[in-house]
Amino acid sequence: MLAPSYQKLKDNLSKFIDPKRILDNPLQTLAYGTDASFYRLIPEIVILAHNEAEVIEIIKQAKKLNIALTFRAAGTSLSGQAITDSVLVVATHGWKNFELLDNNQKIKLEPGIVGSRANTFLAPHGLKIGPDPASINAAMIGGIVANNASGMCCGTAQNSYQTIADIRIVLNDGTVLDTSDAESVAAFKNSHKALIQEIESLRNTIKNDESLYHFIKNKFKIKNTTGYSINALVDYEDPIEIIKHLMVGSEGTLAFISNVTFKTVIDEKFKSCSLLIFNTIQDACNATILLKSAPVAAVELLDRDSIRSVENDPAAPDYFKTLPESACALLVECRDNTVEVLQQKQEAIRLQIQSIPTYTDYEFTSDPKQYYFNWKARKGLLPTVGGLRKNGTTVIIEDVAFPLPQLAEACLALKDLFKKYEYHDAVLFGHALEGNLHFVFSQDFSTQTEVDRYEKLMSELAILVVDRFNGSLKAEHGTGRNMAPFVEKEWGTAAYEIMKRIKTIFDPNNKINPDVLINPDPKAHLKNLKPMPESHAIVDKCMECGFCEPYCVSEGLTLSPRQRIVIAREISRLEESNENPTRLAAIRKDVTYQLDETCATDGLCALACPVNIDTGKFVKTWRANELNGSSKKVAEYIGSSMAGTTAVLRVGLKAVSFFHSILGTRIMTTLSNGIHFISFGKVPKWIPEMPKGADKIKTL
Repeated sequence: MLAPSYQKLKDNLSKFIDPKRILDNPLQTLAYGTDASFYRLIPEIVILAHNEAEVIEIIKQAKKLNIALTFRAAGTSLSGQAITDSVLVVATHGWKNFELLDNNQKIKLEPGIVGSRANTFLAPHGLKIGPDPASINAAMIGGIVANNASGMCCGTAQNSYQTIADIRIVLNDGTVLDTSDAESVAAFKNSHKALIQEIESLRNTIKNDESLYHFIKNKFKIKNTTGYSINALVDYEDPIEIIKHLMVGSEGTLAFISNVTFKTVIDEKFKSCSLLIFNTIQDACNATILLKSAPVAAVELLDRDSIRSVENDPAAPDYFKTLPESACALLVECRDNTVEVLQQKQEAIRLQIQSIPTYTDYEFTSDPKQYYFNWKARKGLLPTVGGLRKNGTTVIIEDVAFPLPQLAEACLALKDLFKKYEYHDAVLFGHALEGNLHFVFSQDFSTQTEVDRYEKLMSELAILVVDRFNGSLKAEHGTGRNMAPFVEKEWGTAAYEIMKRIKTIFDPNNKINPDVLINPDPKAHLKNLKPMPESHAIVDKCMECGFCEPYCVSEGLTLSPRQRIVIAREISRLEESNENPTRLAAIRKDVTYQLDETCATDGLCALACPVNIDTGKFVKTWRANELNGSSKKVAEYIGSSMAGTTAVLRVGLKAVSFFHSILGTRIMTTLSNGIHFISFGKVPKWIPEMPKGADKIKTL
């Protein structure tokens, strides 16, 4: 039962929004409340908003009742940005509109469009959006902007912050600001004079503090998504431009993003890459420094442990297994619109790093098989570790950034840190050209000892990154709950106070995605950790990343593969612990339709799953286990008598079609509904779309 204020909110919103899209049953709030991070909060209510008018009404009604809101698109963020124990507003379905502008130089996108889908709109014009996160096949525009996503080939020049042209937002009072609309901007400046003055005051405060001004400038010379994008206050003079860029990387804590307009970038026609093996990680990092001024599109680093994780791939060269422990690889990408210039770039790259010896000779390749393997080796690292982890553990991927001249020393320091805390499965890789390193390791949160180990790792990591190397604790994954306790550590008191003022300006009552990004609790990153109980061998390796969701035909009707696994895990946990029989019964009440009956079991989800999980196969197993004795006997009979069964069905469908032709659709529908009711649902309903029985196929 909902608390009175939430029930009041539900009642009020039901007058404006289809009540079927206001969810409060235990199964759906858990399913929709789960994101890709290793944190879990279960919302009281989930609202599937379909348009801006609904969001405005949600914000206004929630404000009246002093209820917190969290906004989400795909839920692929990794640091706990998109979870809540209050009200979750999901903006996916109904948010798919786009518009090409200014002769394709810009594209306006709504938040529910998957990033790769946006690129399909631009591909015929040889263009794309700038951000290219590894999750681009699942991540949606709303989250890409809200987290200032970047990626392998965009660096700091083509990320969301640099390529945003305009934005349309809904503020905490329901006001809409569309920066592309002069009338909207003028009206906003008139109605929100105090907010504008506050922004100008912040801008002036920083510009009058030379030390703080240059500190902020320097911090953003490398990738940085720790805290708010306060570089907006030094990069721009106009308060509207400042607001626009503050929204990038704000992680949904300042306003709802209705749409965003990106400046498009060129997607070169010809591409080649090469996997360069160096004798040491220092050589690889020194080569990266030289490549900074070379015509490269991407430079990705893979440490020896990363290479080891792919050396058994059938496409891997044999020498991978014989590489020394000190070896390190750079995956170098080259792009252009002509083959001739592409070759010139390749030669320029070779000359640029000729002073640094490589372990083996190397060639650039555009051969699809070799090109695919090289990138597979890089992109497959997360699933490699994820697939090898013990059941019950989760996969953590962190990303930090260092000044490029210190990248080699930082790599070695990180590896020492992993050894100290016995994270023996940790692999180190990342966007070397930007000094951006990711590390992936498995983590067990089921015991206090393991939580303590994680706490010590994070504490020492913060000291290493901030104090020793003056780096970024978050380069492109966003602050979230995981790094919120360390924002002040990285930025210092003066800059952190600026960030707190920004939050207060846009959300004075702290009701828009609270506790994310700004959180005074020094232990916030150790709370609300997601349980990962064993459920079934087919799905136990699931990381709940959500990469499967765009490929699922029932997502939106009922549950996605990720959500089905979340529910199965919760049922297993509740059955094992006997913790809450009432909650277990409530989830079980809805599970047959939501998890089983509406799954197509086509296995499409496995095509996108980083660890190749076929949730359809799991559902078939679930379905079989749920059958009683007589149902199993019927299934066995049908399975062993398919010829007779199909013959009977063929005749039956022909008969139904015959009666339909005589009785007509209206009478047929009435009769069907009546028989369905009298039989207590045993006889299926007839619908006009039901096919006619086909003729038997003649075999030779």
